[in-house]
Amino acid sequence: MPGNDIEADCEQCGICCKVFGDSISPTTENVYQWITNDRPDILRHFSACFANGTWKNCTQLQPDELGSVIAIEMRDPVTGKLVSSCPFLTRITKKRYICSIHTAKPDMCDNYKPWIWGETYLRRCRTIVEQEQRTPWQNENID
Repeated sequence: MPGNDIEADCEQCGICCKVFGDSISPTTENVYQWITNDRPDILRHFSACFANGTWKNCTQLQPDELGSVIAIEMRDPVTGKLVSSCPFLTRITKKRYICSIHTAKPDMCDNYKPWIWGETYLRRCRTIVEQEQRTPWQNENID
């Protein structure tokens, strides 16, 4: 849609991020970057599964082990259990959230654009609702 600037209009309500819950799964490339950039604060929230069925917290991974990883899941760093929400989504006001690892967030988060994919479960997002209610000529940038 011409002139669609919904990303710039985002109010950071956190709904997009809340949708993922425990299903955030970084790539092995993400984990490699976190290892080489010394980011145990991120790595501790993920566990890797190997082909033989064993699991290892990502803080214990070595870069040369990443080729054997078949799955990476977000897990509670203390209990090892699945989590129900992203630990990096930080509430900063009553209606505003930010990603505490924004510059290093997983690819799936970085590439997620609900206004492009047309997710229908985001009806509570005011920015998406307002964008859809605009007429086509309201979305065009006229110079």
